[in-house]
Amino acid sequence: MPTSNNYFHLHLVSDSTGETLITVARAVAAQYANVTPVEHVYPLVRSQKQLDRVLDEIEEAPGIVLFTLLEKDLVSRLEDKCKQINVPSLSIIGPVMQLFEAYLGAATTGRVGAQHVLNAEYFKRIDALNYTMIHDDGQHVEGLDDADVVLVGVSRTSKTPTSIYLANRGIRTANVPLVPGIPVPAQFGTLTRPLVVSLHATPERLIQVRQNRLLSMGADSSGDTYTDRQAVADEVAFARKLSAKHDWPLLDVTRRSIEETAAAIMKLYSDRQRNRPTE
Repeated sequence: MPTSNNYFHLHLVSDSTGETLITVARAVAAQYANVTPVEHVYPLVRSQKQLDRVLDEIEEAPGIVLFTLLEKDLVSRLEDKCKQINVPSLSIIGPVMQLFEAYLGAATTGRVGAQHVLNAEYFKRIDALNYTMIHDDGQHVEGLDDADVVLVGVSRTSKTPTSIYLANRGIRTANVPLVPGIPVPAQFGTLTRPLVVSLHATPERLIQVRQNRLLSMGADSSGDTYTDRQAVADEVAFARKLSAKHDWPLLDVTRRSIEETAAAIMKLYSDRQRNRPTE
């Protein structure tokens, strides 16, 4: 379909939260640097009446249509409408479900939102999030040994957002700042359960992030050691030496997104769990 002013309409239709659609669509759209999708997200589409509104909006702003619908009548009507107005449509989970059915020799249950049931895995994530919020930024260090992962690093190495991302995957994560001249909590000397990971970034990247942070707060960064080149370089050197002393794995987050950083940590954690001797 033609685009206008380097954008195109992207319609995401789901009978659940739409998280799967959004993740897939953005991953693909990111590969096209010269065009920007205008997202139209329609979650919880489970009736013909709800679909009516969706079809009207698709007709009003034609574009790519991606969907995760299980109700066959809704799927048929959506696909028929897209053919009628000549816009492309694709079921994101349809081909995967067909593959599962062929391999397992069994039909799906057709249960909408089945991945969001309140099961043990769900409550594990809630517990992890609660733990992570309580143990953010060096708080309540007496409970560090209850963590699965402890992140350390100087200011603005994305410890908090990475911790929250990991917690949303069910990994209890605490984070502790490393500050020159301030010893790490004594609890680090006795930690046995959690994986401790040290997050690092180049001084240039840290200065850029810190300056943006101060600007957003309306603060003046002139004369502040928080953004001073030598002071920041000393912080980075201090953190690296401390990490080497404690044999903490180092992870450079300079060019990593939160998702990429979390993926690297989850691999380290998985490898550690797999290699840990059975008690």
